[in-house]
Amino acid sequence: MNNNNRKIKLDKVSIVDRKDHTSDLWSLFLEKPNNFTFKPGQYCTIGVDGIERAYSIVSAPHEDKIELFIELVPFPDGILTPKLYDLNVGDQVTIRPRAKGLFTFKEEFTNHLLIATVTGIVPYISYIRDYIYRSCLGNKFFILLGASYIDEFVYDSELIDLSTSYSDFIKFIPTISRPNEPENIKWSGEIGRVNQIVEKYVNLFDISSDDTLVSACGHPGMIENVKEILGDKGFSIEEERYWKED
Repeated sequence: MNNNNRKIKLDKVSIVDRKDHTSDLWSLFLEKPNNFTFKPGQYCTIGVDGIERAYSIVSAPHEDKIELFIELVPFPDGILTPKLYDLNVGDQVTIRPRAKGLFTFKEEFTNHLLIATVTGIVPYISYIRDYIYRSCLGNKFFILLGASYIDEFVYDSELIDLSTSYSDFIKFIPTISRPNEPENIKWSGEIGRVNQIVEKYVNLFDISSDDTLVSACGHPGMIENVKEILGDKGFSIEEERYWKED
């Protein structure tokens, strides 16, 4: 028998919590199978009715639940996210037995410039939760997060708290690209697309290409622009593209 033809046995896990943030952004908290392990920055593959997609994991490996942050892509463009959106606590999804992905924390770099749009923040939350849990020392995190609207900053409170409690090695700069929209009238922070403020904060943070890894996660256009800006300056850049996963 050809082993490659064997079907992988999929676990079923229950949704233990759900948090809705906006009309199209929400978090799911899943049971974690007993033997399920992952590195910060990796993704799990979940499914409903035989339709599967990969989602990066928000939670750190020591946490007892798998936390996911998902953006709805309406039908017909979206295939899985509308099904996930209709699920509630107690419903089940399938999960593949192994986490995968190479967009993981690279401890050998002293400085980490973490650039994201909306759900692209996910792997960075996992990095930092794990780093603090393990009481690590010697690395610094500079987080630039872009969104169109304030309510898309789902993890901003956590990041603000962490950047206050660990100000010696965590810096967090959120930016809004549509400051004149009525929904953003109370915004008093940085403005512009996140790729438009990258060079400014590389200079303000005084980070160099010698000991810095640039990670870009989210909108492909943002990633390409960051590569153009910082690639010519000799920075090491890794990327993970999130754009309207279906």
